[in-house]
Amino acid sequence: MKEISVKALAKVNLGLDVVRKRPDGYHEVRMIMQTIHLFDRLEITRNQSGRITMSTNLAFLPTNENNLVYKAAALLKEEFDIGDGIDVKLHKHIPVAAGMAGGSTDAAAVLYGMNRIFDLGLSKEDLMTRGVKLGADVPYCIMRGTALAEGIGEKLSALPPMVKCPVLIAKPQIGVSTKFVYENLKLDADTVHPDIDGLIGAIRAKNLEQIAGHMGNVLETVTIPNYPVIAEIKDHMMEHGAVHAMMSGSGPTVFGLFANGDTAVAAYEAMRESNLAKQVYLTSIYNNAR
Repeated sequence: MKEISVKALAKVNLGLDVVRKRPDGYHEVRMIMQTIHLFDRLEITRNQSGRITMSTNLAFLPTNENNLVYKAAALLKEEFDIGDGIDVKLHKHIPVAAGMAGGSTDAAAVLYGMNRIFDLGLSKEDLMTRGVKLGADVPYCIMRGTALAEGIGEKLSALPPMVKCPVLIAKPQIGVSTKFVYENLKLDADTVHPDIDGLIGAIRAKNLEQIAGHMGNVLETVTIPNYPVIAEIKDHMMEHGAVHAMMSGSGPTVFGLFANGDTAVAAYEAMRESNLAKQVYLTSIYNNAR
């Protein structure tokens, strides 16, 4: 095989709780991760140049060792002493720096693609072990589906598939620093933590209303006061029929779950007309294998 085209799927957090801050500065989390059918596409080609090269449709993204795509390729190239070169064309559609694991899923796609092209014989678990060296979200992006993430996000437990439903994605014209959010998160006796175990039970029951009732993201306590537009987008989705709307990750992207396709389409059109968000997508829960 000389080339492969791979979809790199985005994720949302159906639930995100921060349990504690560790002495080393990292935060321990309990999160429900969910793949959605919004994706970047990577065209990966093997050549005889011996070099790693990449290009992308977004001029502001780095195409060198500062990009996780490049780092993922370099990791396998070095470990397996691969003499051939690799070229990656990244067609980026997932919003950047948006709490949707866009960079991590691209890295996961490179690990998957190179494993196929160079016939490295690595299992999914092998790829996940290497992925954690690139970032805490990369193993999940290899795993996909519905999962509980613990530790710093690297300890994964597969859950039954989430109910399939329409998902509305809206990213406002702001950037949010994950570092800023975690540094300003206050965990004390007054912190309201989402019910992650209740959410897992609702997912097992395949009850969308119950899932909506247990969703929550503790990071909203930092991000929304600093960026009120996130609350405006959430309210807009709820007013237009979402069973629940919530910020994904540390933001600023908001996603809404819908029980009805027609309602979701109307909400998508209303969101586009509102000018609250720069990027708006209507997609769905994704549970299929790669």
